[in-house]
Amino acid sequence: MAVFESKHPLVKHKVSLLRDVNISVKSFRELTKEVAVLLTVEATQQFDVANVDMTCWSGDIQAPMLSKQQPTLVPILRAGLGMLDGALTILPCAKISVVGLRRDEKTLDPETYYENIINDIEDRTAIIIDPMLATGGTAVATIDLLKQSGCKHIIALFLVAAPEGIEVLQKSHPDVDLFVGVIDQQLNENGYILPGLGDAGDKIFGTL
Repeated sequence: MAVFESKHPLVKHKVSLLRDVNISVKSFRELTKEVAVLLTVEATQQFDVANVDMTCWSGDIQAPMLSKQQPTLVPILRAGLGMLDGALTILPCAKISVVGLRRDEKTLDPETYYENIINDIEDRTAIIIDPMLATGGTAVATIDLLKQSGCKHIIALFLVAAPEGIEVLQKSHPDVDLFVGVIDQQLNENGYILPGLGDAGDKIFGTL
């Protein structure tokens, strides 16, 4: 597993803005989308291209185009939906698979309550999007579901991640690459990331 922590100054700046205790729902949504755009660009820079025949204004040429099927974006409900528009800005033709998982607040274990994964996922890269990688349980469960559905290549994008969650993911799915805005310090006793963003789902949906 490769872990790519973004070095882009705009990613660092925007994640810092997301941490502001007084941030509005509107600003949190907008910044989440903006960081998702930047991380999606970083996560797709290694996609394969091949030259194809094309006619442009100056005549017939060969131009590089993506050589494989468009990926499927996999937002983890509900907070992952906050990153979906940003990812679609870069990948407007991507198919969307949806996984609904929630964390038991006592055991911190993930519970699946919804899944709708595209039929031809074995032919596509799956890009998981979720603002937070905390304990890692939800991400591991999502990857388990994708692999059980036949997916062979998976990438995961997170705005912030805890070292503990990264370690869990590395042990469970060493073949999955991670693209992270910022790697934070640690988890607290309740499984929340420090300094973190608080509850990203509540901030995106205004249910504080």
